[in-house]
Amino acid sequence: MVIRFLAILALAALAGSAAAKDEDNYEHISLFGTVLERIRTDHVAEPEVEALIEAAINGMLSSLDPHSAYLSPRSFKEMQVQSKGEFGGLGIEVTMENGLVKVVSPIDDTPAFRAGLKPGDLITHIDDEIVLGLTLGQAVDKMRGPVDSSITVKVRRAGEAPFDVTIVRAVIQITSVRRRAEEDVGYIRITSFNGNTLSNLTEAVSRLKEEVGDGLKGYVLDLRNNPGGLLDQAISVSDAFLERGEIVSTRGRDEKLAQRFNAKPGDIAGGLPLVVLINEGSASASEIVAGALRDHRRAIVMGTGSFGKGSVQSMLPIAGHGALKLTTARYYTPSGVSIQGKGIVPDIEVKQAVLSPVEGRPRLREADLRGTLDKAERPEPDKAEEPEKPLDYQLMRALDLLRALAFYSGASR
Repeated sequence: MVIRFLAILALAALAGSAAAKDEDNYEHISLFGTVLERIRTDHVAEPEVEALIEAAINGMLSSLDPHSAYLSPRSFKEMQVQSKGEFGGLGIEVTMENGLVKVVSPIDDTPAFRAGLKPGDLITHIDDEIVLGLTLGQAVDKMRGPVDSSITVKVRRAGEAPFDVTIVRAVIQITSVRRRAEEDVGYIRITSFNGNTLSNLTEAVSRLKEEVGDGLKGYVLDLRNNPGGLLDQAISVSDAFLERGEIVSTRGRDEKLAQRFNAKPGDIAGGLPLVVLINEGSASASEIVAGALRDHRRAIVMGTGSFGKGSVQSMLPIAGHGALKLTTARYYTPSGVSIQGKGIVPDIEVKQAVLSPVEGRPRLREADLRGTLDKAERPEPDKAEEPEKPLDYQLMRALDLLRALAFYSGASR
């Protein structure tokens, strides 16, 4: 099995190479085989050869970029299940940064989300084991485990001392689209892009039209903390709001393999104003949607700069083994811009904020004056009222903007 796998690697490395490089490539493959054999025969502890080869492959791929990796047969199967919208774990999208696990985004209503993990958090230890030295795949495997089992991670967050978070693993069932009516505005939140996202979006828009009726002024599409997902679903969601034009293009090393994806006629929102909310946790597929809708002036993008993942990963199954997740292309917005490492810059920057009432000094009012006409007693505040939920300042600004757009659009007709 090992020799056969090495032969596959050798053939893959040599295939398509220029004749002048064939000999050098063969020598490098031979060097790998020599080192493997010396480890197998001379190391103080007898190694597990399959594990050594897998570690070597992971090291080779991780040297390319943070997103290329080898998936073992078990990990490949779990990834396929995850893309369908249900999997086991903590509920976070992660990447690697300076040898540590970086949280791209916690998924709504998952153990990680409820435990308070935030985009940008760095995980330095998993159950007291240091993360440095692990590949991303190895770290993810350690964070997975039986449902209802607990895991403790040490988190480093900007401006705070490192702290521990204990999380209970669960089966993660992703409802990728949520909706609610904000009076006369339809609010739609997409938490990830899985196989059900487009159908869930279509249903959400249909329900909001029924609930709000003819007074519907537009939609807020909330992509904050959405770590991405399936490319075809990002294209479909963009297409749902566009009548025509390019949605995204992908370009790799071979120009002949470049792809362009275009919208088909039909806008499920019927041309009503659209505001897209993004933040630093909006990545990959989320950035495709925000970029496409902005470049076509179909939506105003509001919030803070996005994550900046502008690369495309292809899944390349290996017969009898797992699969390679290999970065094969970059994607470009309709205006021809790559957001790799830069992110989507919102049209209107709105940072999340906490609003609190300004307590000024007491002032006299008409009812306080001696002998005032028709004096009435001031009602005492209802002390039994429950405290209000914290306001979502970014959403509040988006709703205000959308209503203004609807007002001026109606006035100009």
